Amino acid sequence: MYESDQSNLEPQPPEESNNRTFLIAAGILGGIVLLSIACLAGYALLILPGQQKANQQAASANATQNAVVAQALTSTSQAITFPTATVTPSQTPVVAQASPTIPPITPTNTQDPATATVAAALTLAAQAQLTHVPTSTALPGTGIGDQYGAPGLVIVGMALIVVIFLARRLRATPTR
Repeated sequence: MYESDQSNLEPQPPEESNNRTFLIAAGILGGIVLLSIACLAGYALLILPGQQKANQQAASANATQNAVVAQALTSTSQAITFPTATVTPSQTPVVAQASPTIPPITPTNTQDPATATVAAALTLAAQAQLTHVPTSTALPGTGIGDQYGAPGLVIVGMALIVVIFLARRLRATPTR
């Protein structure tokens, strides 16, 4: 065949020397990667140190509170174990007098310091037990299975299988 015979055939589109679509897609993906690296670096440099500092402050405050409670309990235990100096009564003669009435008994409202410390420790323990910690007792009812139930999920699954077979059949049939 001659060249003149081939010129009468269908015109062919010119070939691209560079694949512009591929370069655009590669540029977009590269930009997404660079943007995600920048976001990770910003998180690591700006947000993470603040969270670590807050955690350290909370831990030191907790340690300080524990030290104060331990100090109070230690001082209470020391107060119980060490004897206190008591004055020995002197030998004074008792004078017997006739009295028509029984002398009034004065109530003593002094409380033992050990009892007060134990009561305070028990109060703190009771308050710690009363602190409500939220816990999940049931699964959430917000999923597709909760919305449609098992029969609905089976029907949706069968419909998706039909869609797969129809799509394969449409792809396999020749176009006209």
